Amino acid sequence: MRKLTEGHAHKGKPDATPTARVATPERLQPAGTQPLGCQTPHESAHLHVTGRAQYVDDAPVPEGLLYVATGQSVHAHADITALDLTEVKRAPGVVDVVVQGDIPGKIDVAPVYSGDPLLAGDSVQYVGQPIFAVAATSFAAAQRAVQRAQVSYATKPAVLEIKDALAQESFVLPQHRLLMGDPDAAIANAPHTLAGEIYVRGQEHFYLEGQISQATPLEDGAIHILSSSQHPTEVQKLVAEVLDLPFHKVVAEVRRMGGGFGGKETQAAPLACLAALFAQRTGRPVRYRMPRHDDMVQTGKRHDFYNRYRAGFDSRGRLLGVDMILAGKCGYSADLSDGIVDRAMFHADNAYYLGAASILGLRCKTHTVSNTAFRGFGGPKGVLAAECMIDDIARHLQLDPLDVRKENLYQPGRDETPYGQKISQHQLPDIVAALEQSSDYRARRHAIGQYNARHSVTKKGLALTPVKFGISFTAKHLNQAGALLHIYTDGSMQISHGGTEMGQGLYTKIQQIVANAFGQPLAQVAVVSTRTDKVPNTSPTAASSGTDLNGMAALNACEKIKADLCSFACAHFNVQPADVAFAEGQVRLGAARMGFTEFIQLAYLNRVPLSAAGFYRTPKIHYDRATAKGRPFLYFANGAAVSEVIIDTETGEYRVTRVDILHDVGASLNPAIDVGQIEGGFIQGMGWLTSEELLWDDKGRVISNSPANYKIPTAHDVPTEFNVQLFDQANAEPTVHRSKAVGEPPLMLAISVWAALRDACASVANYRFSPTLNAPATPEQVYWAVEQARAFNARGGVHE
Repeated sequence: MRKLTEGHAHKGKPDATPTARVATPERLQPAGTQPLGCQTPHESAHLHVTGRAQYVDDAPVPEGLLYVATGQSVHAHADITALDLTEVKRAPGVVDVVVQGDIPGKIDVAPVYSGDPLLAGDSVQYVGQPIFAVAATSFAAAQRAVQRAQVSYATKPAVLEIKDALAQESFVLPQHRLLMGDPDAAIANAPHTLAGEIYVRGQEHFYLEGQISQATPLEDGAIHILSSSQHPTEVQKLVAEVLDLPFHKVVAEVRRMGGGFGGKETQAAPLACLAALFAQRTGRPVRYRMPRHDDMVQTGKRHDFYNRYRAGFDSRGRLLGVDMILAGKCGYSADLSDGIVDRAMFHADNAYYLGAASILGLRCKTHTVSNTAFRGFGGPKGVLAAECMIDDIARHLQLDPLDVRKENLYQPGRDETPYGQKISQHQLPDIVAALEQSSDYRARRHAIGQYNARHSVTKKGLALTPVKFGISFTAKHLNQAGALLHIYTDGSMQISHGGTEMGQGLYTKIQQIVANAFGQPLAQVAVVSTRTDKVPNTSPTAASSGTDLNGMAALNACEKIKADLCSFACAHFNVQPADVAFAEGQVRLGAARMGFTEFIQLAYLNRVPLSAAGFYRTPKIHYDRATAKGRPFLYFANGAAVSEVIIDTETGEYRVTRVDILHDVGASLNPAIDVGQIEGGFIQGMGWLTSEELLWDDKGRVISNSPANYKIPTAHDVPTEFNVQLFDQANAEPTVHRSKAVGEPPLMLAISVWAALRDACASVANYRFSPTLNAPATPEQVYWAVEQARAFNARGGVHE
């Protein structure tokens, strides 16, 4: 059940200002010209629901189209001693076969650091690594042909687990540490100390549209790439480097993706490179679509993390010192793991002032597929470490975990993060207090205690957890964006920008921003495909920054054209700049009014420019890696969720019965899209923490490699009662119309489900014991957590 209504009146802490607000019904009503803040439908919704939205594999099949498949390693770590492709080349339908030596340009297609060959050479480092590729006249012919290869290996020892990598000091990159104060002394002198750990598994992206690219040769050696990618510029760059071409010979285009979630930030480029390589060699268009099984085996996933902590605290649970070690399972190469582990470290405080703190991040090398970006980019692993620690402290002190959370929230005077950034917007105390009241947390906590005392088989759990998520790329240079706006003489507009649409509503918000700037209906604005020949040097659509960056670039382009139009109007109509305004489909010229189209035609006849390139760079951000101090984020998006669950202690099975969310999106550009992102992010996070169990066998093979053995949430898993409200407060930072990012932060609200499951398990021991509950908390994990609590009872309440 969705709620978008005004919340109950409440009081925060005595010094909490301003009082929390939620979106009122009036703000959520659509208007004739669709101003900002209204529930505008997704710009492609009518195409999605009628099946007319075109994805890469829906594009018309050009004459002579070839299809690609790859031959893959069957060992996690081995030298290739012999490779015989004779029968592959003889297979029906095969047109071309390539190995590493056939690549004319760069072999390495790594996004940042080296180590990702397009095709393996003399050795392989994970099961599924491509060794050679085939282009054939049909998809089936290509798939059959690669099975004919004869490959001989000399196997080598493989490192497959984080703990093995730690023991062998196997890392893809050096460690990094955040340090504030003297945590060892603070912990040693604290009235209470505690240590704990949690293992958090990764997650398969499981986008609806798998990885796919199509390459078409153009005249004079140029190549056009149609790709399902979050990063068209990286596709352009890597294709050009592989083919040994200048960048301007390659155009990468993305109209939409059927989901991305970070899995198409770096992982899409190798498909484009292989398709382009065959297109260059054969002169024919080439399409490379990975079957779902190959996609799940060959592409990177969310990192596993092994997190450990030591904490010192007082009798109220207030943290005095914390020492954390976060170890990420990076796979065989770095990919984006440096930034991912960094972001885990930046979020290991979550919403809490840690006091003196040390946070060490380790980038573990294993002989598995190189893991990559996933919604939250490492942040969820850090947040979960913090929430695990807070729960453990609460159980140790026999306190309600919510009280310990509130005790440690960032507040004025306790507002410096371990990386030196000061928290300037203290919204979380208000958000938590508002949600505590609107969800009836205290009454439900009491009722659940009574229920659990009466029932021995079923137990209920409840948890309220906050989220503070930093918004900006931690790689400073990526915090820039461009846009290109045209106004045609019929008054219609076309906007191109550097962001990509993967269903999240970015194009819709850009359309709203441009239409609002000129006071025009949405129908007057077309947002066209993202192409590297229109907006160059784009950043990936990631880090929740798509609207922040591209929306501001689009707005900048609007302001440039409006400035020229205003100057023209002042001279032509003898009015002052303050007398010129664009609103309600017209142009106000002092006391006079003129239709927008008529005004634009007049401007054209007077040679006023009606096209402009916009640009934006995020201000204020910086980070010194040598000192591990700075301001890596422009601002923080905040939120909180209350989840209630019921478990069966005999089987470990459970249901999520109710969820209440209050989330901060600043001044919402589109509440309908923002609520959709909150709901979708929450359910995806719930899947990561409950049902999506990503597993490898002892040979390094992914065994959760299909929908049959990898369980994403279904409609049946959606909470019985699901209430979402928006915290209605404009961003204090000058973002586009004072909005806030909404893509990634809601995923971490689902940590409340994990905490509620753990709360239910702890009730078996009357909340005196905090059982280990690794993620995902599958029914098996919940069952064993219950057994831990029963063992605690059997020991007479004595900890091991």
